[in-house]
Amino acid sequence: MTIKPRSILIRGGRVIDPSQSLDRVSDLLLRDGQVAAIGPNLVAEEAEVIPATGQVVCPGFVDLHCHLREPGYEEKETIATGSAAAAAGGFTTICCMPNTLPVLDTAPAIQALARMVESQSVVHVHPIAAITREQAGSELVEMVSLAEAGAVGYSDDGSCVTNSAVMRRALEYSMLVHKPIIQHAEDTALSQGGVMHEGKVSARLGLRGSPRLAEDVIVGRDIALAEVTGAHVHVAHVSSAGSVDLIRRAKGQGIKITAEVTPHHLTLTDDLVAGHWWSATAKLPPFDTRTKVNPPLRTQQDIDALITGLCDGTIDAIATDHAPHTITDKQCEYDQASFGISVLETALGSILGLVQANKVPLLRAIEALTIGPAKVFGLAAGSLAIGAVADITILDPEQEWCVDTARFLSLGHNTPLHGVFLPGQVTHTFVGGKLIYQLETGIAM
Repeated sequence: MTIKPRSILIRGGRVIDPSQSLDRVSDLLLRDGQVAAIGPNLVAEEAEVIPATGQVVCPGFVDLHCHLREPGYEEKETIATGSAAAAAGGFTTICCMPNTLPVLDTAPAIQALARMVESQSVVHVHPIAAITREQAGSELVEMVSLAEAGAVGYSDDGSCVTNSAVMRRALEYSMLVHKPIIQHAEDTALSQGGVMHEGKVSARLGLRGSPRLAEDVIVGRDIALAEVTGAHVHVAHVSSAGSVDLIRRAKGQGIKITAEVTPHHLTLTDDLVAGHWWSATAKLPPFDTRTKVNPPLRTQQDIDALITGLCDGTIDAIATDHAPHTITDKQCEYDQASFGISVLETALGSILGLVQANKVPLLRAIEALTIGPAKVFGLAAGSLAIGAVADITILDPEQEWCVDTARFLSLGHNTPLHGVFLPGQVTHTFVGGKLIYQLETGIAM
């Protein structure tokens, strides 16, 4: 028996696709897992109709930076739970970092991950391989074999490649496979075990601070190495005003550098570590370890520079740096707590808060969540072009909701936004034309 492929007609939404400079109320037809047509008053017999009036229909979001923890740390997150959280957040393509157990530093490790992804993930998952063996910062990985196994880039995220000679060699070898070197920019000799931003708040609280300079020095060095080698360096989770300025100038000189910024670095300051009342029911006490992240939350001056950099294109993409942890990882002294925030399910709300405040245009926000990151890593994603894979996100930009970590699909509940009201929710997520998430029902089978 021949089964007729399912068609879906998304009716009357505001279709936004920055890859085509498209922004208009229209219908979108999905057929055979691809985008089949865009236009007004489309007719498709036997298609399932999904009303989208008043909602935004856009390419599925692309996350260049998340931690799925599996293999090795399944108590924190799994491929199944992390990909489900991604779908709930509107992300249809995610790139996972290599700091698992074992580290993703060999082709067999990447291939083993691919098998788990195939059986467990509801979204597209692309692995990022380590730059150095065991992420130890000294011996380079076999970049060619890792690329052939499916790696889309190389990063020792969580650890900075501080040895300049090693970083130069990594950039040179990366040109053989045309993949980016993704740097966690932190000069540990300057950060010296800092647990929050170095400034007035850290001094008042008596916590060891990590200065902006620890990031800026590495960004500046890597720009110089990228210029010498001609290779592509990508700066992960930019957090400082100085780094934004350095990247802007480097791009102006034609140096091959790209950058990402997280929702929390765009919206939260180091003042939160001292405590905050979001509302009568949402209290963040002083020294709450849910605010501990690396790089640290910085100042309003840094946020303003990051927003400017995002709006003018200096920063190419919004990435989550989703870093789920167990309760025991966070319920301890601030100095001892693990770094990281769970972000996949709150990212859109944080960004739409900036849109509502007229700080970031909606089209630019969607661009930085879709075609922007796709271009950085050369991924076939982020577009609604006819014939493209039907990875689609539908969102209601006006629907306010309260962050409740008990309802997270991620195993990680470590966010300082618990109890906070955010604007905008994902209502539907499609991967390859298949509905995998619906707000009313959760993950679809």
